[in-house]
Amino acid sequence: MTDVPDARLLEEFARNGSEEAFAALVERHIALVYSVAMRHTANPQFAQDITQAVFIILARKAGAFGHKTVLPGWLYHTARLTAANIRRAETRRVRREQEAFMQYKAQESTTDALWRELSPQLDEAMAGLGTSERDALVLRYFQNKSMAEVGKFLGLEENTAQKRVSRALEKLRKFFVKRGVSSTAVIIAGAISANSVQAVPAALAKSVTAVAITKGAAASGATLTLIKGALKIMAWTKAKTAIVVGAGLLLVAGTATITVKEIQAHRHYPWQVEDPNRVLVNSVWPQVKIVPTVFSPPVGSRHINDGKIVGTQQTPNSLLGAAYQVSRYRVVFLTEPPVGNYDFIANLKGGEDVNSAALQREIEKQFHLVARKETREADVLILTVKTRNAPGLTANTSKSPDANIDSGLGYWRSRNVPVLSISERLEKYFKMPVIDHTGLTGRFNVDLKWDEQVEGKNPDAFKQVLLDQLGLELVPSRESIEMLVVEKAK
Repeated sequence: MTDVPDARLLEEFARNGSEEAFAALVERHIALVYSVAMRHTANPQFAQDITQAVFIILARKAGAFGHKTVLPGWLYHTARLTAANIRRAETRRVRREQEAFMQYKAQESTTDALWRELSPQLDEAMAGLGTSERDALVLRYFQNKSMAEVGKFLGLEENTAQKRVSRALEKLRKFFVKRGVSSTAVIIAGAISANSVQAVPAALAKSVTAVAITKGAAASGATLTLIKGALKIMAWTKAKTAIVVGAGLLLVAGTATITVKEIQAHRHYPWQVEDPNRVLVNSVWPQVKIVPTVFSPPVGSRHINDGKIVGTQQTPNSLLGAAYQVSRYRVVFLTEPPVGNYDFIANLKGGEDVNSAALQREIEKQFHLVARKETREADVLILTVKTRNAPGLTANTSKSPDANIDSGLGYWRSRNVPVLSISERLEKYFKMPVIDHTGLTGRFNVDLKWDEQVEGKNPDAFKQVLLDQLGLELVPSRESIEMLVVEKAK
């Protein structure tokens, strides 16, 4: 069936349930779908699950395609949306890939180096194109069709198809230039053509066909979850199109903002990983963004490196704390806080003050919230010295300004840290302000161990561990301290 058009094969499957017709479609397009999934996840198992889900969706929708639908373009788009529901590879792998990229960049060929820069951002760039432009590029460079074949698929004259491809390529080039990847449209096209489609595991086509023709009846729970998520995103994508068409009416009704936020929640940026490190944050283009988190608890981290701020799975208090450089436990809302948790980044040049101010402006713009620091009474814990020369708290005699912190479940070992670091860490554990009244100056080494199942879950027991090992005592009190007061912008 190599010469039978996609539309006829789909019609044959929709009308007669032809396994042969569907198998031909899978064989023809599976490499495209699998490659999109691999590019998003860098995980062969995830990529196979995504591929399976996409073809199940195709089987379910086989009878609903219009005659103008370009199947490769639809499959590419659906694969990208489906892949948005799977987390990127483990943080360590992302870290290794980023570091390897920085280390070996100079040793790679020009094409390989360019592809390493294009690949993480390619699908986001493609998402910014119109459907007809995206279809044209998928046909020309992902499936390596001739320009005459592209025109035939799209129902265009060859020279018109050429213009559409050139226009789409130029949009990609401008997208990458804004993100620090400078190259010509011709070289970008060559890199995509040479690298965008990867070899598929030998048995995948058969397993995909076998499950897809049942329309998911034999699919695993993970695959069914992917299908559900992908169909939801596809529905929101249609809603977004409706917003553009009827923007005036929707804005009057006051619903456009909510819908756009729902759509935005499914977008996944390169910096949205479980533990974004300095190499990764420095490698993405300068930006200020606050978006609904793509993670579920208990994932969550916040970092300030080189004056650049990034956080994942953060509460509104943490978001405000990062923007105004205060502890999340010293934030008071005089209005309803935003709902949900957020991922955010501010990695502009100029240092922490510049990025903090940028986050403040984005919070005001997005949530209509402003904040000010003022002195207020609050419940606090006072940190004092109960026993001097405790075994777990010793003076550091090193003249080095660098601190070293190693922590995990049941332990905290730090070298060359001030008492402020200790009070800040205790503030995170007890989830309330901790005020340093120790009078200790200089820097210290800290060795603290506890049973995570006992002291880790019992604040009173943890206080005893703190007293026994560090000689430090926490006393409840009510004090006037500086707090961040958040209210609606006028």
